[in-house]
Amino acid sequence: WIHLDKTRQSKRFLESRAPKLTENVKNAMIMKGGNTSQVVSQTLKNIYSLKKPTALLYKKKNITRPFEDSTSMEFFSKKTDCSLFLFGSHNKKRPNNLIFGRLFDFHVLDMIELGIEKYMSLSDVKGKTCPEGTKPMLVFAGDSFNTDNEYKRLKSLLIDFFRGPTVSAVRLAGLEHVLHFTALDGKIYMRSYRCLLKMSGCRTPRIELEEIGPSLDLVLRRTHLASDDLYKLAHKQPKALKPKKKKNISHDVFGTKFGRVHMQPQDLTKLQTRKMKGLRKRKGEAMADEGKKAKIVNGQS
Repeated sequence: WIHLDKTRQSKRFLESRAPKLTENVKNAMIMKGGNTSQVVSQTLKNIYSLKKPTALLYKKKNITRPFEDSTSMEFFSKKTDCSLFLFGSHNKKRPNNLIFGRLFDFHVLDMIELGIEKYMSLSDVKGKTCPEGTKPMLVFAGDSFNTDNEYKRLKSLLIDFFRGPTVSAVRLAGLEHVLHFTALDGKIYMRSYRCLLKMSGCRTPRIELEEIGPSLDLVLRRTHLASDDLYKLAHKQPKALKPKKKKNISHDVFGTKFGRVHMQPQDLTKLQTRKMKGLRKRKGEAMADEGKKAKIVNGQS
């Protein structure tokens, strides 16, 4: 019986790691390198608090350099089933360093290195914070996120990292956390806000934003980006998930469904309308209209 139980347990484990049509929620591992500063350690803890419960925080130091050798990150990814990682380090050449990365098939896909220039932690801001596991609203401002290739990948990576689980519906009161990223003059400004719903005198509430931290001023350093072919392969969807095209149905950018209806040509002259005294024709006009119709009919015949 013990052997049978182990076999069942191993079978369930293998099934959980097997490829699925709808993948599990992406988990992130957060770890620090051999040398870290107080700013880096506090930043990793604050980001871990934003990512919970889909994050794993390593408390011990890991002496590795992801840009020089990524095998250790791939090993930990396979061990913990995490497809995202955040690595913090500090040295003289690159002080207060953060590396955001993601993996595809347990191999590093993208890595982007950011330097912290200014930092404000969650504890520095007095007031209420958002509950654990709150799905944030992500806002990206700046032309660089749409024009520059490195910033495009950074935007995609940050969306992957902070988006949380996919849900079918969201209640209005659940929209209470906003993560705002601004690209301006070669820097990335990350701000975290709490969304407050105030009385407005009508059905739609008035919205105010209250900064809750963490607040980061970041600068872009090194990048390791996947090739276009590998990037397309990582985003490929199985055929079973692709929506089947339906005739005469379209959607706009907001997801609103539009349908086109095809009808036979309709003679509006025979349309039955409401009879009103003010719209009645006089006897002379009615006789003239009948005469015109009779001429048209004789001409056609």
